[in-house]
Amino acid sequence: MTTTARVLTGRHVFMIFCAAFAVIISVNLFLAYSAVSTFPGLEVRNSYVASQQFDKNREEQTALGWSVLAQARGDDVHLSITDAEGQPVQVASLEATLGRATHVRDDQTPAFVFDGTRYVAPAQLAPGNWNLRMKARAADGTVFQQRVILHVPKGAK
Repeated sequence: MTTTARVLTGRHVFMIFCAAFAVIISVNLFLAYSAVSTFPGLEVRNSYVASQQFDKNREEQTALGWSVLAQARGDDVHLSITDAEGQPVQVASLEATLGRATHVRDDQTPAFVFDGTRYVAPAQLAPGNWNLRMKARAADGTVFQQRVILHVPKGAK
């Protein structure tokens, strides 16, 4: 039985080199496509213009003294808004978007109803972290905006 030794030629090295870079470039292209296709969008159109009113809006919002807590309870989302004394607040208007931080595929617009102590809305939530981006208007017209993190544990119902 005779065996011939394999020789590593320049052509083989070049093919290995090209294959390695082809894998690297393919992975980079896939990751770039995934990042762009799952980008949820912009918070504001022009961050400079939004920054001009930031301090004023923050001071007005802080002066309200509101605290916000969101919880998932069964098939409902409970949103508690309380004042500085811990009393429930009934707002003039409430807009909210409930969704994941990473994509907009699961975004929902819950229809919150005030039950005398908190706002309740039906929502089907899978386990994991959710963001409730809310915008409430006080009776005096002050806008209160906040992103509330809502965690739904596995097996929660």
